[in-house]
Amino acid sequence: MTLPPEDARGLARALTELLNVSHQTLVDSGSPLSAKVTEHVGCPLAEIPNVAEHMPSWDHANLQRGVDAYLARHSPDAAWFGIAGSRHFSSVIDMLTSADTNSAHRLGAVDYTTVATGPSSSSEAVQLGLVCTVAPDGMPVVLAIQGAEEDRGEELCHLQVLAADRHTGATVREEILGLVREHDVFRGQLLSFGMSEHRGNRLLSFLPRPSMRADQVVLPDGVLASIERHVVRSAEQTRALRAHGQHLKRGLLLYGPPGTGKTHTVRYLLSRLPSCTVFVLSGMAMIRWLRTTAALARRLEPSVVVVEDVDLIAEDRARSMSGNPVLFELLDEMDGIGSEADVTFVLTTNRVNAMEEALAQRPGRVDLAVEVPRPDAECRERLLRLYAGAALRTPDVSDLVAATDGVTASFVKEWVRRAVLRSLDDGVGDGRGLDEPALRVSLDELLSQQQALTRSMLGGR
Repeated sequence: MTLPPEDARGLARALTELLNVSHQTLVDSGSPLSAKVTEHVGCPLAEIPNVAEHMPSWDHANLQRGVDAYLARHSPDAAWFGIAGSRHFSSVIDMLTSADTNSAHRLGAVDYTTVATGPSSSSEAVQLGLVCTVAPDGMPVVLAIQGAEEDRGEELCHLQVLAADRHTGATVREEILGLVREHDVFRGQLLSFGMSEHRGNRLLSFLPRPSMRADQVVLPDGVLASIERHVVRSAEQTRALRAHGQHLKRGLLLYGPPGTGKTHTVRYLLSRLPSCTVFVLSGMAMIRWLRTTAALARRLEPSVVVVEDVDLIAEDRARSMSGNPVLFELLDEMDGIGSEADVTFVLTTNRVNAMEEALAQRPGRVDLAVEVPRPDAECRERLLRLYAGAALRTPDVSDLVAATDGVTASFVKEWVRRAVLRSLDDGVGDGRGLDEPALRVSLDELLSQQQALTRSMLGGR
């Protein structure tokens, strides 16, 4: 059947209008995913301003805690929803926009990941998800969290605040960031920067806090008390210092041969500072994350920054025409932390003579330098009795102690360990009884010519 020309043109116009209406309806309503957001916020996606915060991947747990605290305050019954589909888009807004034009993204379940919150604790955090809530003034807002994709080498997690105007979004963002700092999971923890296996990403690890007694640290009389007096102080003492206008920042340098107990002494100090946030830097982390660590130390004061084997980066400038840029960065960071900041730098070195003079002697950088020497006869006996404990079966160890002249604490510890192993191997009891012959055999073994390299590594003569 052939329609007259006028009827054909009329039908064509009607179909065109129908298609235009259908297309406009689709644009207005959007996909179920984008519609859920736009209906809550009250404006089209294209008009939502970009209000976001980008944080290091190790702050993911803190971001989640801040958002959770915000929701508990403003919309405790809010429910998260997710985005199903491809992840190749860089932002949540891009994913929402793509949902209107194709099926790449759809309304779906929330993606969660596990984040560390302590040395042996963890919690779930949103890896990709959104939640409808309100601003402090009651205006509707949607929050979105997008975690770092470590397999793609990403180092940032993201918070996006979707609101009808920038002021509302910025207000919500600032309140969340305040709650992030208030509920910071790092506060009071012992932390260490390292390297992850994912394209060199930064990694912040939780370490267990040491638990030690003063009698487990063997130093010459008065040395440990001097160190404690410089580093350890109560909250009341800190308030009193501030009231008298005295600076809080301090620096401690522990120096001496390898194996004499510098790290052991640091571990004891950390056990005496249970409420302080502590950062331990060594190896490559000392070179790469010094500035980041100093910034976190300021943020989480009272805090301690331990830099082990600082001579690796603080060699005397006179030995190098160009100097050491990491050394300069360390000096800048120590100077840059204001005197009112409750931050302590604890540095250890085996080669104090190779240290940069400005670092070792200039007040305000290092306020106290303490030698941790090879133990004298009295200290060696205390070490022997400490490591052997109740297993020691001989009351007089003076001859054994005299034979260990010039060794280090590490040497004494290894000596006792070998004596226990020998008694077990020889079938003499269960290793809990150490008499003079057993100790003598192990000592002679360590002092023999064949053990020269082992003895050197342990700090023997």
